[in-house]
Amino acid sequence: MKVASSLASGPHPLPELAAIAVKQALSRAGLTRADSVLLFLTRDFARHAQAALVTAARAAGSLQVAGCTAYGLLTEDGWLLDQSGAAALVIGETETAAEPDSPLLSFSGHGTMPWGWQTGSPRAGLLDSDAAAWAHGRLADDCCAETRLPGLRARIACATGLRLLSETITVDAAAGYDLQRCGGLAASDSLQRCLPAELRQNPPLHQIVVVAQPGLPGVPILGVNGDSSLSLAAPLTAGAKIRWAIRQPLAAEQDMRQSLLAAVDATKRPDFAVMFSCLGRGPLFYGNDDRDLLAFREQFPGVPLIGAYGSGQIAPVDRENRLFQNTVVTLLYESAHV
Repeated sequence: MKVASSLASGPHPLPELAAIAVKQALSRAGLTRADSVLLFLTRDFARHAQAALVTAARAAGSLQVAGCTAYGLLTEDGWLLDQSGAAALVIGETETAAEPDSPLLSFSGHGTMPWGWQTGSPRAGLLDSDAAAWAHGRLADDCCAETRLPGLRARIACATGLRLLSETITVDAAAGYDLQRCGGLAASDSLQRCLPAELRQNPPLHQIVVVAQPGLPGVPILGVNGDSSLSLAAPLTAGAKIRWAIRQPLAAEQDMRQSLLAAVDATKRPDFAVMFSCLGRGPLFYGNDDRDLLAFREQFPGVPLIGAYGSGQIAPVDRENRLFQNTVVTLLYESAHV
């Protein structure tokens, strides 16, 4: 198998950027044509995506082109947020047999994960509101596309980037989406007690979540009510066990490194990787740099990578597919054939 990625950018969303990215990736891989192509385009391509797909397919000599538009793009060489661009990863000289345990790569332009994707085959992918999505070289009419890379298996690393602030707390009272009391205190008082002293005066609610179960997406806090209850993005019930958690750069970077170490096969280096990150992570979160990308490059130097930043990340958890935010989902691909 031969594989390589490339990132092309310019001041305008021209279809030629997709062809440039594909051709550069082919050259890096030592290929004249590709068996499969993953292609991500910046959001300003949404109305011109079909033209870019046609040029990419012609450059690759293949109709097996899948991907979506997204808020930003990345490869192992760097990231792109402020210009028009195309990121391409080409795969060639692969076996044709599909690996049934490899998750479906899934791309959606909906505001929430499609209902039919929540169960069934394991999925990993990206959701970005109003995005265009494509597979097999064609735009998806319903803005939902999926593909499976043949002859490959993937190990999934899911880094939520959360720092736990408390031990397990029992929910004493809740009404719908309002968390009223937990741990014998009003909900906001319970949170205040668990926060570091420097954050108690002005708690950064947009960075704090309720963790109802390890491995599942955290529940965001929408606001503080006059009765000291907290409005959440999902309902809880009395008796549930929760923990307070916060997103902070250092904890997020450490979590990213640990998730990659836990997922990797110590005896085999991945052939390439696909990364789905959040627009709330990357340079906007870490301060003009993507520490998650840096962690990947340090762990897997020289491994081809393609990725995109969106509003939601999809990953399988406990036999269901879940939608995460502020998370990095990385698929470490290796050949399924010895």
